Amino acid sequence: MTQPHCHGSSATAAIPTQAKRVVLVGNPNVGKSAVFHGLTGVYVEVSNYPGTTVDIASGRMGDVGIFDTPGVYGVSAFNEEERVARDMILQADAIINVVDAAHLDRDLFLTLQIIDMGFPVVVALNLMDEARANGMEIDVTRLSAELGVEVIPTVAVRGEGIAELKAAVARVRRGIPTPEVAERMPGDLPPADAVMWLEDDPAICERLGRPGPGLREEMYRARRRRADEIAERVVRETSSGASLSTRLGRLTLHPLGGLLVLAGFLYLMYQVLGVWVAQDVVGITEEVWMGEYYVPWITALVGRFVQPESFLGEILIGEFGLLTMTVSYLLGLLLPLVLGFYLFLSVAEDSGYLPRIAVLVDRLMTKVGLNGRAIIPTILGFGCVTMATVTTRLMGTQRERTIATFLLSLAIPCSAQLAVITVMLAPLGPVYIATFIVLLLLVYGVTGMLLNRVLPGSSSDLLIDLPPLRLPRIKNVLQKTYLKTKGFISEAWMFFAGGALLISILQQTGALAAMEGFLAPITEGWLGLPRAAAQAFIMGFVRRDFGAAGLYDMALTPHQTMVAVVTITLFTPCIASILIMFKERGRRQGAAMWLGDVALAILLGGIFHRVLIW
Repeated sequence: MTQPHCHGSSATAAIPTQAKRVVLVGNPNVGKSAVFHGLTGVYVEVSNYPGTTVDIASGRMGDVGIFDTPGVYGVSAFNEEERVARDMILQADAIINVVDAAHLDRDLFLTLQIIDMGFPVVVALNLMDEARANGMEIDVTRLSAELGVEVIPTVAVRGEGIAELKAAVARVRRGIPTPEVAERMPGDLPPADAVMWLEDDPAICERLGRPGPGLREEMYRARRRRADEIAERVVRETSSGASLSTRLGRLTLHPLGGLLVLAGFLYLMYQVLGVWVAQDVVGITEEVWMGEYYVPWITALVGRFVQPESFLGEILIGEFGLLTMTVSYLLGLLLPLVLGFYLFLSVAEDSGYLPRIAVLVDRLMTKVGLNGRAIIPTILGFGCVTMATVTTRLMGTQRERTIATFLLSLAIPCSAQLAVITVMLAPLGPVYIATFIVLLLLVYGVTGMLLNRVLPGSSSDLLIDLPPLRLPRIKNVLQKTYLKTKGFISEAWMFFAGGALLISILQQTGALAAMEGFLAPITEGWLGLPRAAAQAFIMGFVRRDFGAAGLYDMALTPHQTMVAVVTITLFTPCIASILIMFKERGRRQGAAMWLGDVALAILLGGIFHRVLIW
């Protein structure tokens, strides 16, 4: 009855060789240990699995040997613990699959994989108390019929259902395999080997001496679909017994209620970060601490050794100096914004709200070739596009990272720039502000849809666990905020210094002034702006708000103001963001994005200048 396996090592710790081997299998944190202790009582031994440092608990339930395995999400081996779990599963006579009742759709993937492999199975539907607290009713009878195996509801930490589970071990049976997997099964292999060969398992393919069929993704998708369909049929949400956090969690996912909560969250975030931090806090840290104290002090100190008007003096303590502007920008402006955003992000993450935002906007984001995870860098982009570009690493594929990075650089204004733009548009009235918002949304959506059509591949599915909503733990939030902020600043400072050095050299060599005349046909002829606007766009390379502030200081008509803010927003991001973009996407793709930003900003700005009727 023992299944064939691909490794010769044995997992018989403390169990007689003639005993029936029953292996506990489940995802991490589903209560397997509690089930194990309920089944075995005090007859437990912990030992290393042969050839590894992984501890395995084994015990007896009568004449049956019970083995606990490390938590896994599938029968695949990517690290030592997963290899041990797989080896023990492949040697099992029967499987007790421990499933988290509150996360049934997630855990059923492993259940179905074990059933597909032909093992006799009994399912311990654990944590039923948490499922009830989450307002979930599970039709256990129907779940058993869908799977074709016995399902025993349990609350292992209280001993509920353990006696029934012990009795069910003697009645284990094989379940109903996934149809798409069953019809692909080669008839010359045992079920366990056949399934793993279908899924291109390297160890099985090597042992069998034949390559896999390349069906891993197809098999995984079929099993994932079936798990979702079963969960949808057997789980019913109810308000009876549901906790407050559960009811709030459902509200955040409701098509209308969730959007209202999200709008409130984004408004609060903007008021805290875009108004309080970006204006009030930065007004103290950058203008007072750095502007009134640090910059005069460092200028006087360096001025004792270097002439401030000299080439080296301008590089070190000039308008774009490495010791003046760079330090002021990093510590006075960027650090408060980064701290604020990571604090907000950590609160949303630790409370369990961030994954819900991703789920809520997932369908919308797929229109632009992304999935719901893209909302995270998008939100962060309104604080700092440089920081948001780094977080595109969250996206599952290179294609999605490319789309997300380009949309960030093109259509998302950072908080410092947005603050200046708001001041410029506010006197013009709500129609101008609404027009600006609609235009950015159109550019974001249309560009994303075009990229989704042009770039090869497709969006990856959003696979995300939804933890319960809870009050964030202050220690966790502060620790995450500190580590993420430290990591970002330590990685980004050299890019800011490099950008400041480049602009200083351009200014000192006269290249910056020469560019203004060279770009006059574009600024005056195409965009309908004063010639001096060219310098504002060039300054936008250094800092986006420098560019916007340069436009703010000009005497512009309402028409010119609208064209200017649209163009400068779509224009290439600051040099720090550009350099991070080159680092994340490579020189060739980074250069294409950079030039694409500039071209689209000028093209759309000129078109807008000609169609704007105000």
